[in-house]
Amino acid sequence: MSGHGSRRRALIAAGGGIAAFVLSVALAGAPAGAAPSISHEERGGFNERGNVLIADQFNNRVVEVDREHHVVWHFGDGSSVAGPHSIVGVNDAERVGALTLIAGTGTPMGADPSCTDPNGCPDNRVMLVNEDGKIVWQYGMAGIGGSGFDQLNVPVQATALPGRHVLITDQSNERVIEVNENHEIVWQYGMTGMTGSGFDELNNPNSAELLPNGNILIADENNNRVIEVTRSHQIVWQYGDPNDTSILNGAAFASRLANGHTLITDSNNNRVVEVTKSKMVTFSYVTSNRPGSMGMPLPTRAVRLRNGDTLISDQFNDQVIEINRDGEIVWTQGQIQVDGNGFNRLNAPYDAKVIGDYTGLTRP
Repeated sequence: MSGHGSRRRALIAAGGGIAAFVLSVALAGAPAGAAPSISHEERGGFNERGNVLIADQFNNRVVEVDREHHVVWHFGDGSSVAGPHSIVGVNDAERVGALTLIAGTGTPMGADPSCTDPNGCPDNRVMLVNEDGKIVWQYGMAGIGGSGFDQLNVPVQATALPGRHVLITDQSNERVIEVNENHEIVWQYGMTGMTGSGFDELNNPNSAELLPNGNILIADENNNRVIEVTRSHQIVWQYGDPNDTSILNGAAFASRLANGHTLITDSNNNRVVEVTKSKMVTFSYVTSNRPGSMGMPLPTRAVRLRNGDTLISDQFNDQVIEINRDGEIVWTQGQIQVDGNGFNRLNAPYDAKVIGDYTGLTRP
């Protein structure tokens, strides 16, 4: 087991959710040189309802596992160099039909075993990958950070939208952008490169999702808040306060549930909370209170399943856990505080979703 105390969360944060619409493979051609980079063992299990898709952050891979912990599909060869076969510091993944939408942020030195560059190992891409591990569409340039055309700087989350658009949380550019298949930005919230908590300002945003009413729900991580904004940049709902970490401390992810409540991953408080529109807490689960947990596991993602259970990515406990409404663990992937890439092992999983299940986003 590696020393968790030396592992850093710097620049690694994300959000996500299941797509409301299926994007076509025709989004774009694959980059030159792209080739399969997946394992074909258990091929018959690919994309089966009930499997769990996990962004296995510091293993530099996305894995799809069945309920018996077998990997039935994966993308990423473990390399810390961004390329056609690799994804570095993957923070978010969602299945879009038979494609997988992935956000690669990069990793700081020492976070994953293969990154030894003192400046860290960047990725800065959002991509769609097919079943054979071929990149069929990409936004951002491999290993290059920026804010110009077709550039990202620590993209932590991506959500497929209607009309073949993609909503990207571009964290270090302090913005959420909606891009079309031609790499044009058609909407943006947050002023590029500027931090703040005022009008049209964000501070280290960590996730964004499209709501059924057309508004955007944003986990504004370092402002310790979740905000719902209109297309004209007006905040119409907010939970949390930039100056009060007792409400939220590091809002890592938020999703709007079918009952109108909002499910929030309150990362630095090591908990998941469900709040009503009037801001009453109706559900809370603290991951650091469970047996075997480290002191600060910093959970990063929680999604609500159709059966009422909650799937939590308990990052530095190296586990994905499913809990019922009573807070009882009913399924796990990974061993608590034991990182690795072998059978039933993960390394700082950042995101997990059940394929074919409702996660709090617009229903498919």
